[in-house]
Amino acid sequence: MKKLLIISTANELIRVKPERVVYISSDGNYSTMMLHDKTEHLFTFNLSQCQKIIESQLKEEASTFIRIGKSLIINRDYIYRIHITKQLLILSDMTFNESFSLVASKEALKQLKYVLEKEIDL
Repeated sequence: MKKLLIISTANELIRVKPERVVYISSDGNYSTMMLHDKTEHLFTFNLSQCQKIIESQLKEEASTFIRIGKSLIINRDYIYRIHITKQLLILSDMTFNESFSLVASKEALKQLKYVLEKEIDL
């Protein structure tokens, strides 16, 4: 059976397939999970807590998610374009006309680009 990501708060429980999660962004102690259909879920915990939940529940499959800087966790399967000088990261599943444009630091994008280029050489 395919693993589910289960996030429980005081008021709700969310069960979602990891492949539906495009990214998780953080603003202080709040995190927003964006799904591929543009559904958003707001949680009252920070990005580090989200990262721990992902790692503990998904185990080796957690490597699908990459932390970018202080405020983003992205699903590597959605990476479509990295533009360092514009500080732009575009995420898309490349089957729909939907895409997500995110702003990230130049350094975070350089590191992401480097990680992805290293995988090509494997």
